[in-house]
Amino acid sequence: MRFRLREIHLRDALVVGVPVIALIAAGFWYAAQFIKPAPPSRLVIATGGEGGAYQRFAAAYKPLIEAYGIEFVEVPTAGAVDNLARLRDRTKEIDVAFMQGGIGAGDDASGLVSLGSIYFEPLWVFYGGAEVLDNLTQLKGRRIAIGAEGSGTRKLGLELLEASGAAAAPTRLLPLGGLEAVEALKAGKVDAIFLVGSANVGAVWVSFFTPGFRLMSMAHADAFVRRWPFLSKLVLPRGAIDLVRDIPARDVTLVAPVASLVAREDIHPALIDILLQTAAEVHGEPGLFQRAGEFPNARQVDFPLSAEAQRFYQSGRRFLQRYLPFWAATLVDRLLVLLIPLFALAIPLSRILPSLYNWQVRSRVYRWYGQLKFLEESWRSDPAARPREDWLKDIDELETRVNRIRTPLAFSNQFYILREHIGLVRRNMARAGEAPAAAAPGRDATAAQSAPSGQPAPPAQPATG
Repeated sequence: MRFRLREIHLRDALVVGVPVIALIAAGFWYAAQFIKPAPPSRLVIATGGEGGAYQRFAAAYKPLIEAYGIEFVEVPTAGAVDNLARLRDRTKEIDVAFMQGGIGAGDDASGLVSLGSIYFEPLWVFYGGAEVLDNLTQLKGRRIAIGAEGSGTRKLGLELLEASGAAAAPTRLLPLGGLEAVEALKAGKVDAIFLVGSANVGAVWVSFFTPGFRLMSMAHADAFVRRWPFLSKLVLPRGAIDLVRDIPARDVTLVAPVASLVAREDIHPALIDILLQTAAEVHGEPGLFQRAGEFPNARQVDFPLSAEAQRFYQSGRRFLQRYLPFWAATLVDRLLVLLIPLFALAIPLSRILPSLYNWQVRSRVYRWYGQLKFLEESWRSDPAARPREDWLKDIDELETRVNRIRTPLAFSNQFYILREHIGLVRRNMARAGEAPAAAAPGRDATAAQSAPSGQPAPPAQPATG
């Protein structure tokens, strides 16, 4: 008889380990479905017309974003309306765009998300002549440079002029914007120009210092704000542009949409974090119309706010990005999801795996106790049902089969205890078979002792052969 002494039995280890490993692997595979892909190395932004505020801010974004190792590509466009069309056109390689407030209001927002508002961009209406104008109705019948086709300036200007009854003939609306509109007003080719953007945008700044240009103060600002919720009422204080030259010479009331960043909904979350951190650095300074830290924010957005942007406004930069380089923080953030199956499956199962293995090995020993118990109960219930030799033969066969069990060294005690119990049952069977012969000589004495008092004992039987 050969015994194979092993610390671990391979078959038992496989029976227990393979299902456990398969379960853990399935958990990791399922968790891997939720691992975010690596962030792209390229970010494409739609800006606006040449010399406009969007292009100027994109130029400020570029070095900050490329410091993270991401190529920042600027795509010049006709303006905010064109930007929205490009975002919705999936054939265009655009990830994010500057957007003027009100451009997408009420439109189908499917597929697009807002990253938040980034600054006020007032509507500036400059005009020439000696007459002081303070509402848009006074522009009826004049020549107005209302912005290029596809620009947000043109869309906003048309809405306000139509509401003021100044858009129809004989008013002439010319598709001129930016510095081209400024030159047309200087040359007397138009009577008024509409500009949208921050005060230090080239066309607006030049208009402040061009002789003969006047800035309209909106008498109907409150009415405009009530009618178009995406507009805000602003006041440019006297001398805010130039104290020495007293520009402007009086407080000027303006209306302003809020510029925002709008992206396709499938933009990578890491890019949203980078964009908002960059926006906070570029737009977070105090200005003519804003306090320090007022922008970016989640107010006055025309599209659903991105979940990642909402988290940014509530909690700020991600914890890992505060202490790790961008690539390392992104990698760790992507792999954190794998901790779920690790803590939910791998660690608990690794702790119960030894117990499962012990149970598997012990069960191979314990199952023979069932056969031993069945055999013993059959014998005790009716020993005479079979010859004693047959009962002993069954015990010997059971022991022979038990001896073939391959038991790891650590569980040898269980094996030997089983063999000892088999031997115990064998000895009981053997003694039971010898008991009648041993008790025969004492039968008469037993009978005499058991006879009732006062009665003679039965006669002794003669011994035979």
